[in-house]
Amino acid sequence: MKPILYWRDSLHAGLRRVVPACTVAGLACIAAAAHAESAQAYPTRPIRVIVPFTSGSGSDSSARYYGEQLGKALGQPVVVENRPGANGLIGIQALKSAPADGYTVLLASNSPMSVNPIVMKNLPYDPLTDMKPVSGLSRNMNVYLVPVDSPLKTIADVVTTTRQTGKPLSVGTYSAGYQLAAAWFANLAGIRFVNVPYKGQAQIMTDVIGGQLDLAVVDLGGALGLLKEGKVRALAVTGETRHRDFPDVPTIRESGYPDYVQYSWVSFYVRVQTPDDITDKLAGAMQVILKTPASDAFLATKGSDAMAYPPKVMRRFQQAEIARFRGVASAAGIRPE
Repeated sequence: MKPILYWRDSLHAGLRRVVPACTVAGLACIAAAAHAESAQAYPTRPIRVIVPFTSGSGSDSSARYYGEQLGKALGQPVVVENRPGANGLIGIQALKSAPADGYTVLLASNSPMSVNPIVMKNLPYDPLTDMKPVSGLSRNMNVYLVPVDSPLKTIADVVTTTRQTGKPLSVGTYSAGYQLAAAWFANLAGIRFVNVPYKGQAQIMTDVIGGQLDLAVVDLGGALGLLKEGKVRALAVTGETRHRDFPDVPTIRESGYPDYVQYSWVSFYVRVQTPDDITDKLAGAMQVILKTPASDAFLATKGSDAMAYPPKVMRRFQQAEIARFRGVASAAGIRPE
C-alpha cells in the first residue's frame, strides 16, 4: 500500500508543479490574444485630447483640427479638453492619471516638453520617460507684439527706451517657453523685462489691445487674425527668415541679434506604457493626415510650417531641443526655480 500512497503523493506533487505552470502559460496566451484583439479593434470608443493651454491658443486650434481629422481616420469621435495652468503641469497630470490605453492623448508644445525640465525645480514628470511621441504636428515663429498706438516701433526702440528710462518693460507670456524666449533676448540686449504670466494667449491679446502690457511674446499663429485686422502691431518675428504673411516685419536676428532664432512647436504624446501597436496605429494615421492638402491649407491659415515627424524622429528632435534650451538658459543666466 505504501508504494501506491507514495505514487499518489508524487502524482499530486507533480500536478501541483505542472498545473500552475500550465495555468500561468495559458493565462499569458489568453492575455496576449486579448491584447492583440484589442489593439486590432482600437479604437472602440471616443478619444480624448488634452490641451494644457486655454481655448483660442495656437495649440488649441491645432488640437481641434487634427483631433477632428484623427477621429475621421479612426472612426471614433475625438474630444478636446482644455486643462490650462502651471506651465502645462495640470494637463500633463491629467494624462499621467489616465490609463495608458491610447484613449487619452496630450497635445504638448515645446514649453512642457523641452523647457520646463530646465526652468522648473522638482518637476513632477519626466518628458522623456513618462511620455512618448505619437507625431510632430507643426512649428511656428514667435512674434513680439505691442499695442497699435505704442511709441515702440522697432526692436531697437525697445532696447533704447529701456536703457534711457531705466525701467523694465512689462512682457506678457503664457508658458515657460515664451518666458525663456523673452529672457534670452533681454540678456542679449543687456536689458531687463518684467514677465507677466498668463494661462493662455487669448487674455494676453486682450491686454495688449487694451494697452495694459508694454510688450508680448506669443505664438504668431494665435495672433495672425488680430495682426491682419490691425488690432495689434508686430515689432519682429523670431524665425530664420521673415514670415511669408508679414514680409515687412523684420526678424530679431536681422535687428542686430544674429544668434536669436526661436520657434514654438506642437506634437501629440501618449503615456510611455501605451502598447506600441496602438501608438503605431495613431502615428500611422497622423502621418497620412499631415501629408494631405487639407492639412497644408490649415497650417497656412495659422502661418505655420508642417513638422510631420514620426515617433522616433520626434523623440530625437525633442532631445535636441532640450539641449538647445539648456544652452539658452545658461547664456541668459536662468536657473531652475
